[in-house]
Amino acid sequence: MHTDKIILGIDPGTTILGYGIIHVQEKEMQLIQMGVIHLSKLSSHELKLKTIFERTLHLIDKYNPDELSVEAPFFGKNVQSMLKLGRAQGVAMSAALYRDIPIFEYAPKKIKMSITGQGNASKEQVASMLQSMLNIKEMPKHLDASDGLAAAVCHFFQRNNTSIKKNYSGWNAYIKDNPKKIK
Repeated sequence: MHTDKIILGIDPGTTILGYGIIHVQEKEMQLIQMGVIHLSKLSSHELKLKTIFERTLHLIDKYNPDELSVEAPFFGKNVQSMLKLGRAQGVAMSAALYRDIPIFEYAPKKIKMSITGQGNASKEQVASMLQSMLNIKEMPKHLDASDGLAAAVCHFFQRNNTSIKKNYSGWNAYIKDNPKKIK
C-alpha cells in the first residue's frame, strides 16, 4: 500500500447512501469527509441509480480517491431489497470504474469485525468506535455515513495488515499451505 492515499468508502442504499473519505499517510488515517446522499424523495428507482452515479462521480472528482471500498449487499429475507441494493452498489462501482479507480468489496460482518472486533456489532457500536479512532467531535445524524466511513477504515486495516493470519480447518490444511515449515 502506498504511504499516501485517499480511500472512499461507500455503504450503498436506495433510500440513503452513506460515504466516508479518509486520508492515509504511512500507518495513520485522518477523516476527510463523511456524509449521506438522500435518495428517498426521488420518484423512480432509475432516477435513484442515476443520482448515485452522478453523486459518486462528484465525490471522486472532488476528493480524488486512490481506491474505493464498498460494502457488499447482504442476503436478507427480501430478495427485491437485495437486488435494489446490488444495483446501487453496482452503480457506485461503475462511477469508480469510469475514473479507473480500483474497487475493494467487503462483507458487512468483515467491516464490523475490523472496526469493533466483533462481526455482529451494532451500527451504534461501529460509529462509537470510529468516533474514538478518528477523534470525531460530532457524529452525523444518519449512521449510514459512519457505515460508509467504516468501509473505508476496514479497507485501510485490511490493506495494512501485514500479519494476516489464515484460519485452518486442521493440521492437514496447515501443512498443505506451509510445506517448508515441516522438517
